[in-house]
Amino acid sequence: MINLQINNIKLEVPEGTTILDAARQIGVNIPTLCHLEGKKPQGACRVCLVEVEGARTLVASCATPVAEGMKVHTNSRRVRLARKTVIELLLSEHDGECQLCDRAEDCELQSLVYEMGIKEIRFEGEKAKNHTDISTPALVRDNSKCIKCRRCVTVCNEIQTVGALFPQGRGFDTIIGPAFTLDLAEVPCVQCGQCAAICPVGAITEKSHIDKVWEAIDNPEKIVVVQTAPAIRAALGECFDYEPGTLVTGKMVTALRQLGFDYVFDTNFAADLTIMEEGTEFLTRLKKLFVDGQNPPIPMFTSCSPGWIKFAEYYYPEFLPHLSTCKSPQQMFGAIAKTYFAKKVGKDIKDIVVVSVMPCTAKKFEAQRPEMNSSGVTDVDYVLTTRELAKMITQANIDFTSLPDSKMDSPLGESTGAADIFANTGGVMEAAIRTVYELVTGKELPLKDLHLSPIMGLDGLKRAELKIEGTLPEWNFLEGKTLKVAVAHGLNNVREVFKMIKKGEEFHFIEVMTCPGGCIGGGGQPRFTDDDVRIKRIQAIYKEDEGKTLRKSHTNPEIIRIYEEFLGKPLGELSHKLLHTKYIRRERV
Repeated sequence: MINLQINNIKLEVPEGTTILDAARQIGVNIPTLCHLEGKKPQGACRVCLVEVEGARTLVASCATPVAEGMKVHTNSRRVRLARKTVIELLLSEHDGECQLCDRAEDCELQSLVYEMGIKEIRFEGEKAKNHTDISTPALVRDNSKCIKCRRCVTVCNEIQTVGALFPQGRGFDTIIGPAFTLDLAEVPCVQCGQCAAICPVGAITEKSHIDKVWEAIDNPEKIVVVQTAPAIRAALGECFDYEPGTLVTGKMVTALRQLGFDYVFDTNFAADLTIMEEGTEFLTRLKKLFVDGQNPPIPMFTSCSPGWIKFAEYYYPEFLPHLSTCKSPQQMFGAIAKTYFAKKVGKDIKDIVVVSVMPCTAKKFEAQRPEMNSSGVTDVDYVLTTRELAKMITQANIDFTSLPDSKMDSPLGESTGAADIFANTGGVMEAAIRTVYELVTGKELPLKDLHLSPIMGLDGLKRAELKIEGTLPEWNFLEGKTLKVAVAHGLNNVREVFKMIKKGEEFHFIEVMTCPGGCIGGGGQPRFTDDDVRIKRIQAIYKEDEGKTLRKSHTNPEIIRIYEEFLGKPLGELSHKLLHTKYIRRERV
């Protein structure tokens, strides 16, 4: 252990602790623009400078380890002036049209300007070259706003291992972006939006669909339906100063109605539908393996996360047959809304506009995939992130905190707790197992609160085994079999899964989520998301699940009804046409 003083406060911390982390342990905030939790410090922004007695120069607290007897000052006059100068130098080359910036109310640089009392910019530097990259359906990259903090580089290369963003050039001419100054659409970007989620300014943002959604709402000839993903209800409140993890489901529904949406539905309905289709698909593959003596693509991977799908298309195309053919809940909902629901309300399919509220920027890309038009038109028209929905509520002058609670509309608003947990890493797997086990044995999953605890939590790679006993006659080929499952979140962990498979480790079913924590940590969620925030959102989602009477997808009466009235059966002809898809090999630059 190392003994030191920070602002005359004595403390003891483990060897290797940085000054920044040591200070946070005693409630001393040191500002930073480049630091990322748990990642190797960059020391790029220099905003976290502190004074160490005896040191010749100020040091970057994020990159400087503590030393025995060290005396640190985080707010001396020398430190304050240096930080102020650093911020002023950043402003001297930064695009200063803050009032027009997407991050105007949520900019870390702007917040520091305010905190440090900067009233004018003393330095007049050459402005960064303006190149706005709008090449993808999901993201916008504006080099003129980039402060070269390299957060996006870290998350893209270390957490997601996609490698779409790099620093290029030196000094003032440094550019953060794809190699060879290409646009994002020209490189293997999966559009997960983690770069946008951690960018401290407005250099990378989601491509907004707000204006298009307002246009649809204002068109009296259109019926505009909205679906909300399970992760939204545990995060939207943060945009209105609620504590992370506060469930605001009822207020969210009321706000959506006040915005002018004709019907407010729940993506959870489609999540339950996904379990029926994906669970049946999984059991079908197991039957081919154990009964028919075939060699089906086992393990089967979940296919709910569009960033992961695109990642597989780029980096592991040989495994594409292993992906479930099921569309994501977002896309299943769109197809059902424009067929089943359109008939229910007696409307022409072309008059139905489907809007999704998602925690994920990649959902914008997914909605525009050419495969996603099984209804005969584009299944999902527009996708809003959690942040975009909050902006719309603000634009409409709705006082979110004072709203009463209300419920989703029927028939696409009924859902089970199994659908709620789709938001969490491990949730899709647990939801599938709840249904698959009961279909095979006739008995409820014999686990506390129906939770498969080994796959819960924030470990990047989780594994579990489940022995099947007491099967119904038609499933006796599974009697005594041990199902081996795995869960990975964050694409760096997906690579580890593939390494394990290639080394011969056996799995039957694998869940993959693109973003750390799953959808609750999606690239479209309220900023800034760290593990403390992820845990609170995860806990809220489990609370929502455990508070419901129905907690297994196959018990949802609306799901039972849609098969009776419309789809016929899981993996049937119509359900296969509307709810399933295929994926393609993508070439990497």
